[in-house]
Amino acid sequence: MSSSERRMRTTIMDVARAAGVSRQTVSNAVNNPERVRPDTLTRVLGEIERLDYRPSSAAQTLRHQRAGAVGTELNAVTDTPSDIALPFLTALTLAAPRHACHLVPFASRESFPMLVGYQDMVRRRLVDAFVLTDTSPGDPRPGWLEAAGIPYASFGRVYDDPGCTCWADVDGAYGTRMAVAHLVERGYRTVGFLGWPEGSAVGDDRRHGWEQALAAHGLPQGPHRVAPQLLPEALRAGAALLEDLAPGDAVVCASDVLALGVHEAARARGWRPGRDLGITGFDGSPTARLHGITTLVQPLDRIADHLLTLVHDQLAGAPAAAEGALFTPTLTVGDSTGSTTKEGTS
Repeated sequence: MSSSERRMRTTIMDVARAAGVSRQTVSNAVNNPERVRPDTLTRVLGEIERLDYRPSSAAQTLRHQRAGAVGTELNAVTDTPSDIALPFLTALTLAAPRHACHLVPFASRESFPMLVGYQDMVRRRLVDAFVLTDTSPGDPRPGWLEAAGIPYASFGRVYDDPGCTCWADVDGAYGTRMAVAHLVERGYRTVGFLGWPEGSAVGDDRRHGWEQALAAHGLPQGPHRVAPQLLPEALRAGAALLEDLAPGDAVVCASDVLALGVHEAARARGWRPGRDLGITGFDGSPTARLHGITTLVQPLDRIADHLLTLVHDQLAGAPAAAEGALFTPTLTVGDSTGSTTKEGTS
């Protein structure tokens, strides 16, 4: 194999695996070696030399021609709309001036997430860095950005690189534990769960919190159903879930859309939410406020500020954060968890 062919095939992940480190450590060894311990730096540089790895020049171009902007992709092509996409975009936009930058939203016609939009923004030199959203296992974006040496921060954990610390997320398990504790305090008995189909890392985290809280409060395992983030499916799953519950019980939901499905399914049965059935949602969306649903509110302003701080620090060459940041949600109580009554628990 020729030297040029080897360079084309060698990626940052090849170097990371060979050296036994994370992608971020390889990126730091190339761009900010002062951040890496001497013994680790020696090992990584040795593998870079052995594998003839050559990072992209895109980062160098960005460093020498700053745009003063941070890009973020709009999830425009999706069958499962997010309740917090617009509020988070607003929070980022409001936070940007405090970090001497402005926000540049972009979208593509391809399925989300894809690299085409990021590649186009870099090629046209429109941004210095990116804020990612909706991360998931197998996401191609963090690896490409790190290989190119382009700064980024992620709203959501970087699941394929446990060593990466440039992220902030909401502690979903903590939130659903809080929801169960609230329902127990209000006098509800069996607590079921409506979540997303298996494979959603965020949904799995929220379900685990529900399971942990049931065990902590000595409650039996309540019924569990799943539905995608669409109201008709949430309504059908909610109706099926209520077949295994009785007045005086409650449901913890992984999102406000799912909670609305349970809310409407309960009303269709003649049950009054908050009296006959307790319901909690997640995300603190307008949907929850409109229907009086108790919900867990994500601290989007604080998350946006933290992510832009991470980006600013990377651009300034500051040391990487020691670990990713988990933010705790807060419970906003609505009519859907009014105390049960004798009539409701009979």
